[in-house]
Amino acid sequence: MKIPRRLARLYHYPVNLLSWAIFALVGLVLNALCAPLLLLGARPRLGALVRDLIRRLFVAWCGWLGFTRLVRVRFHGFTAQAMAGPAVYVSNHPGLMDATFLLSRLPDTICIFKPAVMRNPVLGPAALMAGYASGGSGLDLLREVTDRIKAGRSLLIFPEGTRTAQDVRLNPLRPGFALIAARARVPIRVILIHAPRDLLPKGWPWWRPPAFPAQVDLTLGPELASAQACNARDLTERVALALSTGLASPFPLTAPARPLVQLEE
Repeated sequence: MKIPRRLARLYHYPVNLLSWAIFALVGLVLNALCAPLLLLGARPRLGALVRDLIRRLFVAWCGWLGFTRLVRVRFHGFTAQAMAGPAVYVSNHPGLMDATFLLSRLPDTICIFKPAVMRNPVLGPAALMAGYASGGSGLDLLREVTDRIKAGRSLLIFPEGTRTAQDVRLNPLRPGFALIAARARVPIRVILIHAPRDLLPKGWPWWRPPAFPAQVDLTLGPELASAQACNARDLTERVALALSTGLASPFPLTAPARPLVQLEE
């Protein structure tokens, strides 16, 4: 089906705004429910339930993006066997929606957010109820997250610290994830995200639509063993090499998928 590019933009712009409005509305409702539960001290009892609910909502978010032909999200290698047991999942971070995509697929996984996110009424209370951690607590953060991993959860972290700059393939990595994995004695699993460079990168306003339709491919890559005696710098360099090598490879490796909409120039 061929659709003139100008007509496609007339469709994509309002649907993009509608999608973010739905995202915000669902977030506000969820956080309105979670806020009193936090005050009642229900996090130890209901944390796992909230994490699963957030995962299901992000599954629905991915489905909505595909249904509206805004973004097609494809997962590769995320099998039950590959994701068995707690781990530290490390990924590059090209766009704003990366965490929502990954948390929809990773089982019983927490994430580290910036302190500003924890104060956000659309995200904060539910994130606290789910046991997510704030990135502003320094050494206490390392101990806190390590304890949660030892209790059986996994951790998703973007070691670049922020979204990848548009003019580079990968920002320098911070070594905190390596310290956490070594202390918790769990493996590091590398995730590669291949996405268009204009799909909400750093500095791109959320309301400004990128070139839709877009396709995002997320691949669960190599697993790196860690131990308490591991050198954090060496482990960080190994992960940086795995990410850089994977991102430099052409993708998809198989025949490209048929585009959602074929546009006329």
